Amino acid sequence: MRSIFPSAAVSQRKYALVSGLRAQGFGVGSFETGQPGPADLFLIAEGEAPPAPARTVIIGDDGRHVIPSRDGNPARIAFGHEDAAVGNGFARALVAGPDMPTAADPESLALLALAERVAQADITVLINGPTGTGKEVLARAIHNNSPRKNGPFIAINCAALPETMLEALLFGHQKGAFTGASSGGEGFFRAADGGTILLDEIAEMPLQLQAKLLRVLQEREVVPIGASVPQKIDVRVVACANRDLQGEVAAGRFRADLYYRLSVFPLSTKPLAERPQDIPALAATMILRHAGTRAVVPWPTVDAVEQLMRHDWPGNVRELENVIQRALLFAGGDTIEASHIVFDRPISFTFHRESAPVTQLFPQAAPAEPATSAPVTLGNVVQMSEFQAIREMLAACGGSRIETARRLGISERTLRYRLAKARDQGDDLARPLNMAGAA
Repeated sequence: MRSIFPSAAVSQRKYALVSGLRAQGFGVGSFETGQPGPADLFLIAEGEAPPAPARTVIIGDDGRHVIPSRDGNPARIAFGHEDAAVGNGFARALVAGPDMPTAADPESLALLALAERVAQADITVLINGPTGTGKEVLARAIHNNSPRKNGPFIAINCAALPETMLEALLFGHQKGAFTGASSGGEGFFRAADGGTILLDEIAEMPLQLQAKLLRVLQEREVVPIGASVPQKIDVRVVACANRDLQGEVAAGRFRADLYYRLSVFPLSTKPLAERPQDIPALAATMILRHAGTRAVVPWPTVDAVEQLMRHDWPGNVRELENVIQRALLFAGGDTIEASHIVFDRPISFTFHRESAPVTQLFPQAAPAEPATSAPVTLGNVVQMSEFQAIREMLAACGGSRIETARRLGISERTLRYRLAKARDQGDDLARPLNMAGAA
């Protein structure tokens, strides 16, 4: 991983950020004792001269904003103590990129540090954990930090492939080996030669095929279907399971010898709800990942972050990514409010006259009584919030559809479609502008 060189001012003012980056595997250099390399990154304070603009992040203390590096310009971020959890997450994503592993919880940081050490040893790894907790991300991190990083990384979901074709897809086949085999196929193991193969949901592999996989792991060779001569392979295997494989062994659904061959070094990921400090950092990373070409990257308020941290996250990190993508759609400006956070499960609201977030989402549905209970499906929430975001952005842009589409990060064609859809449902989103005489 590349090293970062923080200036003395950044090291003093943002000590927690620099310490967190070091904990996530970044080398932290010093201008006094080290010489930056051509790929190293720089963290400097506002007002300091960037050593290499395209590889520099400028960090300020006033206000809160994040601007990714574009066109060779430095990335910029500013945040105070109150926004440190999200700000440090944004800064990490600016430095490492939004697709790299993200962690802030001590146990998650320890897991990443352990994975980095495991990456240097060319051994088989078994990653166990609930669905959506980042097992594939961890597997990619192991590959990217290993001597095999320049080789292929091939991820296979054993549950998604047809059982009848799984052997041929994994180990390859010769022409004419079975009906429909009009040509040969090298298989995923040979395609991953020199790199890493990820066998996801390994517990779903049929018992008969488990025996053949065991031989591949023992002998480091595959026998394609229809062939009589084994072919040597040089592949690192990382297996993932969302069920307890020891329990599967006890139930007779998984071979004990294969389990021990895979579990040379076991790692475990935890549910998102059990590592709450990761939530702000992950949210920041996902905001940057999905903000696209927006001129302004929205920043979540303290209330929005608290709402995320109160949720129990049955869908783990995948559910969080869904929620962040919705919030980006609803947030027309530079802030993600608590009212923009909509979870996956069906929800119901109690409407009150003084409830600002609900009336912002559903301005047309202001209740006649002081309080009424009404079920609101996720689909309704998404649509009504989307329409309200467009209405507010149109007003902010003086009715300009070109500027509205740009700020929302969508095409003009998509905006026209949304406006037409709203009119079909009796809601002219531009009506307040027209009544005021806007062009």
